[in-house]
Amino acid sequence: MSNMKKIIQFSISKGQNFYTAEAIGLPIFTQAATLDDLMVNIKEATDLYLENEDLSEFGFSARPSVLVNFEMPQYA
Repeated sequence: MSNMKKIIQFSISKGQNFYTAEAIGLPIFTQAATLDDLMVNIKEATDLYLENEDLSEFGFSARPSVLVNFEMPQYA
């Protein structure tokens, strides 16, 4: 099973009032007022979504890491 994914990837963007995080390839979404709080929420949302699930059914190894990408708005 060497083709199992080892990383759950999130895309982070900054809205007007909140940072939002959306998993790529999984229906996990969360938001927070600060990046620190968002990191906590990402872990919590991921744990809750995958609780009691067989990760191999999602194509993931037993202990995947979380990778976050932050989208910075382009400045003129």
